[in-house]
Amino acid sequence: MRKFLLGAIAATTALSPIAASAQTEIQFWHAFTGRLGELVAAQVEEFNASQSDFTVVASHKGNYSETLNAGIAAFRAGEQPHVLMVFEVGTATMMAAEGAIKPVYEVMAESGAEFDPDAYIGAVKGYYTTTDGQMLSLPFNSSTPVLWVNRDAMEAAGVDPDTDLSTWQKVDEVLEQLKAGGEDCPLVTAWQSWIHLENLSAYHDVPFATRDNGFAGLDTELALNGEAQVAHLAKMGEWAKDGKFIYTGRRNEGGANFRGGECALFTESSAGYAGIKAEAEFDFDVRPLPYWEGVGNAPQNTIIGGASLWVMQGHEAEEYKGVGEFLSFLSSTPVQAKWHQDTGYLPITAAAGDATREAGFYEANPGTDVAVKQMTANEPTANSKGIRLGSFDQIRGIIDEELEAIWAGDKTAQEAMDSAKERGDALLRRFEQANK
Repeated sequence: MRKFLLGAIAATTALSPIAASAQTEIQFWHAFTGRLGELVAAQVEEFNASQSDFTVVASHKGNYSETLNAGIAAFRAGEQPHVLMVFEVGTATMMAAEGAIKPVYEVMAESGAEFDPDAYIGAVKGYYTTTDGQMLSLPFNSSTPVLWVNRDAMEAAGVDPDTDLSTWQKVDEVLEQLKAGGEDCPLVTAWQSWIHLENLSAYHDVPFATRDNGFAGLDTELALNGEAQVAHLAKMGEWAKDGKFIYTGRRNEGGANFRGGECALFTESSAGYAGIKAEAEFDFDVRPLPYWEGVGNAPQNTIIGGASLWVMQGHEAEEYKGVGEFLSFLSSTPVQAKWHQDTGYLPITAAAGDATREAGFYEANPGTDVAVKQMTANEPTANSKGIRLGSFDQIRGIIDEELEAIWAGDKTAQEAMDSAKERGDALLRRFEQANK
């Protein structure tokens, strides 16, 4: 991206008196559709109605990968938006794009908008800050994986829906019972690499990559072929062979199966709450992500997924003032508390979590605080702070290929992860060389 940096092009227009008083337009590109898209549209509409100086125009640009690529292409063409949603795996790529981004801490300082970096939850903020704690992008939709339970499907298979599912050992037993009870889809997952490798590693306090999972330097190497990861994937391969784990796709294809009542257990983002609550015609609940008892330091803490908002270079000072006001609005306690309650995404500020608790939401909706507790129960370690790797989106593609080989029985878990390491490390070395 750095090779294609372009100087900002100032567009000059002869302003009529009417145009001179027009609101300053702020372009916001995002990746949300469905219920989440509706909720983002409502936020934008509320901001626009709350003041008369700026108008935010929200545009959907495809899934996370497509939105990132659209932003890169737009910057190269000098047509970049003001605010770009980038999923967490694109963080290192954005950090390396010197001249393309305007750090959020600079935007907020220059705009004069209300901004307290200490207000944000540490486990969320740490993912998007420099080594000295300066915020580069604004955490927006941060989630962590949990276990969703179709209570009706459990009962139909003769399994107590309140049974303990806290460890993978216990889940293993329940999958056997579900299969024996006639359940055709005992377990399905979304985002297989994020949940069953990246979060598995953090939750058991084992490295996914060297150099503090990439936070300490670009000279990082993958460590995803360790004993803990291989043992978990080997067990999942057994479940796939026995029809206890049904593979539906690399992203969130399994969500439709679960929401449609076809599956009993579902490992998915806490942000699945919005869609499940809206569509599920069965009794469901949410549990913490299981861990392997006796492995590593589990349960440590899970790590975030989702996205943050990056501000792009090349715009006018008045426009950045509007960006600052918009980001401040999104971080405000009422907006964040409602977003958290509507979506299942984590409250990015402690105040939003406190407001949600005080409003009685957690008490009225049991399990909706599971993700918050899971993320904040322990102080993050070097292995559980997060993952910051260059070319991570492409590395995930490699991992997905290798995982599919395990599920199909074409490779052992060790063979697949050894291959993922070799192929992924080659991309890391290329990224390191390009950004020295």
